Amino acid sequence: MGQRMTKSQIAKHLAEKHELTTKTAIQFLDDLVQLAYREAKHVFPFPGIGKLRIVSRSARMGRNPRTGDTIAIPAKRFVRFRIAQSAKAAILGRP
Repeated sequence: MGQRMTKSQIAKHLAEKHELTTKTAIQFLDDLVQLAYREAKHVFPFPGIGKLRIVSRSARMGRNPRTGDTIAIPAKRFVRFRIAQSAKAAILGRP
């Protein structure tokens, strides 16, 4: 099994493949990340990989597993990333 790639390794790979400097590739990755952060509230697609979006969960009643008491769980927002079907097929080798 291979090692995880670091940001600098990804930038180096992109720089070599597209004849860029490593500094330019790192700046591209940083700009892409900042764009994803800013646009996640409107659903940000990574073509061929998936979608990043903010999801709201309404308040609900839950149960404390330790005591069994009923508790109120407040509403909250969280970030969700959904993997594209094409990415799943490419990674897992399924059609």
